[in-house]
Amino acid sequence: MGIIQELSATALDVFGACFLIAAWVLYAVFASRRGKVVPSLHARMDHYRRTWMVRMIERENRMVDVNVMRNVTRSSQFFASTTMLILGALVALTGYVQQALDVVSGLPFTVRGSARLLEIKIGLLVGIFVYAFFKFSWAIRQLNFCGIMVAAAPGQTKENPEQHAAVINAIAKITSYAGEHFNNGLRAYYFAVAALAWFLHPWLMILATIWVIGVLYRREFASRTLRAMCESDTSPTLRV
Repeated sequence: MGIIQELSATALDVFGACFLIAAWVLYAVFASRRGKVVPSLHARMDHYRRTWMVRMIERENRMVDVNVMRNVTRSSQFFASTTMLILGALVALTGYVQQALDVVSGLPFTVRGSARLLEIKIGLLVGIFVYAFFKFSWAIRQLNFCGIMVAAAPGQTKENPEQHAAVINAIAKITSYAGEHFNNGLRAYYFAVAALAWFLHPWLMILATIWVIGVLYRREFASRTLRAMCESDTSPTLRV
């Protein structure tokens, strides 16, 4: 209790921070389990990734596959570099805590806290974006591995279908892992928006967390994009 009083943190501040972290973890577990029993964006993209690898095996010239892999990798590279810029800005902000506190305190409906509490809020954002950076950077490495595996994949023949199945399964799994890490990194950005609301008011952070979960759920499990994906059927002729 002495530490909380020193930080000028209220019980609502502590509850709001715990609520954000718990909601993030629980939603990640929920989304992973629900995606196994109902259609989801990640599951449908896994279907298309597998179809892509089957088509890739059938092609002699794989420049299309290389370009697609390059474009997919660029998305992770963009977010990884953007995350580093954000981290740099947050670290620089720690040197101007008092000035930032004066600016934030001047906003309407803002609960004034101590400079140490503001440092904790900045530290929470730093932790979120560090997590996002590791997710994006690992996704980049996995996609680079897939690019090499695509180049090394054997051509389509009838002599060794088991080898084709093994290659397709391996590349499809790794691209799926990369997509999962990219999704987790992108999800961190959503919850960073909720954490940013803590600078104004703990209740606003709680409401923003609930809103973020609603947006994530709708986009992953009930979006028009998902329905459009489910309406199409691009099952490959080669079954593995």
